[in-house]
Parts: sequence; C-alpha cells; structure tokens
Amino acid sequence: MPKVVLVNPQIPPNTGNIARTCAATCTELHLVGPLGFEISDRYLKRAGLDYWCYVDLKYHPTMEDFCQFHQQYGGRWLGFSASGVHNYIQFQYESDDWLLFGCETAGLPASVLHACQATLQIPMAQPGVRSLNLSVSVAIGLFEARRQLGLLSN
Repeated sequence: MPKVVLVNPQIPPNTGNIARTCAATCTELHLVGPLGFEISDRYLKRAGLDYWCYVDLKYHPTMEDFCQFHQQYGGRWLGFSASGVHNYIQFQYESDDWLLFGCETAGLPASVLHACQATLQIPMAQPGVRSLNLSVSVAIGLFEARRQLGLLSN
C-alpha cells in the first residue's frame, strides 16, 4: 500500500488533516523533520480530532534517518511538485510507492526531488494558481494511487 511522506511540514492543521486522511485509509504517515511545530501541538491534534489513535505515524528527525528507514523496505519515491514531469493521473502507481510532499512554503527540496524515481504534478487550470493546499494535494494523490491499485472499496 502506498505511504505518505511529509518532508519538513510547517503548518499544524495541514498535517492534522493529512493524518486524518491517512487514518481513514489505513495509510502510513511519515513525518520528516525538522517540523515547523511539535507533534503534540494542540492545532495538530485539533485538526485530527479524535482519530489520532488510528494514525500509523512514523517520525524521522532528518532526511538521512528517513533514507535509512526506507532502505529496509524499498519502493519508489514519487515526489509531488508544481514542477513535476508526470501528470499524477497518467502515472502508473505501484503498491510499494512512497508519495513525498514538501513543506507548504517551499515544496520538496531539490535534493529530494532529484532522488525521486518520478516527479508528479497536479495540473492547475488557472496559471496564476501555482499549487493547492498541502492537505488537498495529499488527498488527491493518495486517492488516485489507491484507485489505480483497487484499494477504494471496503
């Protein structure tokens, strides 16, 4: 099953909303530091409401820590970016993919994008709008991967 990875998230409500989406879909959520908040932050908890007990949350203090963790499991890194090469719908997902998303203000660092096996973008109809909210982007990407993999039915 695909996993969601947030690299340096900064806004607690976004991460809380993403955690709730991950809880609802039984998707692992990996947070890669440094974070712009404490995991115990009240805004983070409020956004996830009472679903935190259902979140399969893994915290990695640094990108290096996450890389070591990933090596144990394998799978492709798919970096979501406004400058991604592939349209997220036209891309073929695999069950062991890691869906990487960057912080709200800067996106994924260039070094992480370079390490990805593919970069994906969610097309914007309005050229003046460069991206969607992080929690919306994660939901769109995760549900497309789950749809393609036949994971939408109970």
